[in-house]
Amino acid sequence: MYKERLHVPLRWWVQAVMLCVALWYAFVVALGPLVAWGLTGAIAAGILSFFATYGATSVTVADGVLQAGRARIDVTHLAHPEPLDKEQTRRVHGVDADVRAFLHVRPWIGRSVRVQVRDPRDPTPYWLISTRRPRKLVAALVAHGAAAAPDTVDHTD
Repeated sequence: MYKERLHVPLRWWVQAVMLCVALWYAFVVALGPLVAWGLTGAIAAGILSFFATYGATSVTVADGVLQAGRARIDVTHLAHPEPLDKEQTRRVHGVDADVRAFLHVRPWIGRSVRVQVRDPRDPTPYWLISTRRPRKLVAALVAHGAAAAPDTVDHTD
């Protein structure tokens, strides 16, 4: 089994706190303390909600199923999982992207895994999944039945 949480980095939380403090100060000067606390609290709640929902995603390989966020696919429909470094991820997500691909990417994670979809009924050519441990994800996919590409499985990550 493979499981990874793709939470937002700590620096985003620190920056959000600094933003809220700066906004609170500006609101206090301009609008008074009661309004400042209310507006800042609403903004902080919105930021917390965004970080908790957008950053609370996970990637799991278990029982022959790959799950990335809410999307699920049987691993037997996958082939040639490929670990990608930061530059390769940027290219596959950008200039070399296929509009039909399924993307489960997070901007704060530079590496990813691209895995081909070999189900003839599925128009999706591949999945691109952000991960901090691409080689472990590839190994888990192969172990659960995805057809391996040559020289992609490395258990050192």
